[in-house]
Amino acid sequence: MAGVSNGRLSGRSCIVTGAAQGIGRAIGEALLEEGADVCFADINGRMAEDVSDANHERAARRGGKVTWAEVNVSERVQVRAMIAKAVAVFGKLDVKFNNAGINKPMNFLDVTEDNWRDIMDVNGLGVLIGMQEAAKQMISQGRGGKIINTASIASRQGFDNVAPYCASKWAVVSLTQSGARDLAKHNITVTGFGPGVVATEMWRQLDKDLMEIGASEREGQAIEEFSADILRGRVATPADITGTTTFLASKESDYMTGQIVMIDGGMTLV
Repeated sequence: MAGVSNGRLSGRSCIVTGAAQGIGRAIGEALLEEGADVCFADINGRMAEDVSDANHERAARRGGKVTWAEVNVSERVQVRAMIAKAVAVFGKLDVKFNNAGINKPMNFLDVTEDNWRDIMDVNGLGVLIGMQEAAKQMISQGRGGKIINTASIASRQGFDNVAPYCASKWAVVSLTQSGARDLAKHNITVTGFGPGVVATEMWRQLDKDLMEIGASEREGQAIEEFSADILRGRVATPADITGTTTFLASKESDYMTGQIVMIDGGMTLV
């Protein structure tokens, strides 16, 4: 029944990209639990629709609405269409998570122009376009809003087999700071969060890819080596991330902007 939620995000309309699985799906479902309206957006439209369908009961129980969108975040026309769909369903846009990202490891000396462009288009340009189009919608509404970007431990130091990915996530930090400075006058905050090693399909695929290029010798080795310096002593689950992402989407973070919150178990101390 609509209106039953007393959650921290009751009445807030949110879009999460890269939301068909992993961290993105967990973010969206946590927002629904706090009463938000959520659009699950992903380049895989079928999976996004399935996630949306699976969350109708959750949304209804907590007083929110749910929808989905198919989107290539590096294509501005598609991003505009996604935002228009969410606004048509929810009536407005309050929070935009630019979470979609890709990685394809290559040894440093083997990195190609195509590898660089593919990763930077999604992880860098996609975040820029997502910020711009969300901000335009929020400005037109005149009520401010929140933009939240997904960075990474790779935004704090470079790793030899994923150089374009590291560069793209450093770009996310810069875009977050630039956006925060420019959009403050519109009452729009821009923040981000930096996950470490998270038990998701992306990390499982990364483990396989590193084996293929000879950077690791056996299944699980890459994750073990990346995880060795985690002060909390284990890899993260998506549920370890959502407490912070829900906070960033809520009014409790209203005085924060231009900041990246690391959620990496203590891998990077900055």
